[in-house]
Amino acid sequence: MERTGAQIVMAGLKRHGVKTIFGYPGGVVLPLYDEMLNWPEVEHILVRHEQCGAHMADGYARATGEVGVCLATSGPGATNLVTGIATAMMDSVPIVCITGNVNSWAIGKDAFQETDIQGISLPITKHNYLVTDINDLPGVLVEAFYLANSGRKGPVLVDIPKDVFTAKTTNDFPEPEPREGYILPGMPVESELDEAARLLMAAERPIIIAGQGAIAAEATEELLALAEKLDCPVANTLLGTGAVPRSHDLSLGMAGMHGEAAPTMAIQAADLVVSLGSRFDDRLTGATKSFGEGAKMVHFDIDPSEHGKAVHTHCTVTGHLKPAIQSLLKKVDSKKHPEWRATVSGFQKDFPLVVPEGGFFTRHVISALQAANKGDAIISTDVGQHQMWSAQFYRPEEPRKFLSSGGLGTMGCGVPYAIGAKFGCPDQEVWAVCGDGGFQMTLQELAVMKEHNVGVKICLCNNSFLGMVRQWQELFFEKRYSSVAITSPDYAKLAEAYGIPYVRCETAEEVDAKIAEARAIDGPVLCEFVVEMEENVYPMVPAGGSNSDLIQDPDLKVKTSTGGQQ
Repeated sequence: MERTGAQIVMAGLKRHGVKTIFGYPGGVVLPLYDEMLNWPEVEHILVRHEQCGAHMADGYARATGEVGVCLATSGPGATNLVTGIATAMMDSVPIVCITGNVNSWAIGKDAFQETDIQGISLPITKHNYLVTDINDLPGVLVEAFYLANSGRKGPVLVDIPKDVFTAKTTNDFPEPEPREGYILPGMPVESELDEAARLLMAAERPIIIAGQGAIAAEATEELLALAEKLDCPVANTLLGTGAVPRSHDLSLGMAGMHGEAAPTMAIQAADLVVSLGSRFDDRLTGATKSFGEGAKMVHFDIDPSEHGKAVHTHCTVTGHLKPAIQSLLKKVDSKKHPEWRATVSGFQKDFPLVVPEGGFFTRHVISALQAANKGDAIISTDVGQHQMWSAQFYRPEEPRKFLSSGGLGTMGCGVPYAIGAKFGCPDQEVWAVCGDGGFQMTLQELAVMKEHNVGVKICLCNNSFLGMVRQWQELFFEKRYSSVAITSPDYAKLAEAYGIPYVRCETAEEVDAKIAEARAIDGPVLCEFVVEMEENVYPMVPAGGSNSDLIQDPDLKVKTSTGGQQ
């Protein structure tokens, strides 16, 4: 059957089970937008900025585990995707980005709205394509989805000239085949697993670090089974939040620069650190030379290029994490570590998270949000102080409930992440936790929420500062505040302008009632929480410093298990 390029794209989306795409039209993609009208089973969401289209596809993928899809026209449409693509690349999120380009015969002639998006996106995609021959398009689409969602997942871009959308071919979609040079790791070699098992059996103070790779591999049940069999505490990275239920007594929470004190201190005190799907990023490790001093390192990762990149490892295990842990479970015996568990429990008792009295703090808001839904809702965060407090105080019981930009730290992603997640998981409660800085970068997407009655609740923590930058200027630049005070619009009027209900909260005493009010509203809500201006995130490891030099919360006034005051 002969089909146009536009028909092939739509058929390809349907073939891969895509029900929702996020995009913005322009001249060169009009043949595709015209063809969309014939495919009602694939819903197109008109974003208000292409960057948010990429973020929505990203949020959709993080929440569902499926491939997210975004679409943009040539030139500025394509370049506006770049930040969203880079965000997905840094966090290994599977999205397929389709861009239009000028006619193939005009490429290289500086035609109107021509941009070499293939060259621009080369460092921030897992792979990309410029399709100049209609006969290649079916195979390219199949390969794009295959590459995005296999191995170490990531974004793939397909750039299609306008004349390829209108050209015709009888070529059909092939079955996916391994690309030359693209090697998918399978099961780890037995010797690697044997060495990992030997180290675990010999360890007296083991700790597991759960990263996003455990969630991406659908290996969270196996991870918990391993921890329980070995009586081994589990710390998580920012993006590993939810890899084990936070209510479980082995779950310590997030470690690292702004993680909880107990997991960070436990890593430093351990004699064996086992990383499952984490790449040992600098926000986790601090100064790598002192990370986990005295501990041997075991690193499970599907990408062998991560082994030894950041920290020295004593045992590396390459391959798919789920079958790797399943095999490891058969090689280890049950163990108990009562003294080690008591030590870790002492860290938790001596250095708990603190919500201060005598004001209204962002920590009040996140704690109240956790109490309201018991960690069952999906929350997305923007980037900054509220992001760290969300990772500390929000306690999901399942994976894919905590969505955040980890590697790139992209301000403005919170609202579009939540919108994408809600389209992917329409029956789940979804909150976007934002600061007043990041929210103002992408607030135009309130129009999408109104247009489609997207039931996302926005938790806007307004402290009139770019809080994390202000905190660093306070602590490391002698309070010489520079360009961190930020004014906001009247959010009540903004919500009214977009036709969205608005809730305002100014005190800790009313925060529970205000969250309940927002949850009771069917549809989107903008909730503004006017919080303290100069609240700091603790614990904290100074950039480049050692995790052993963790700065504790000045509000923490407890008697330690070893005596004395902190």
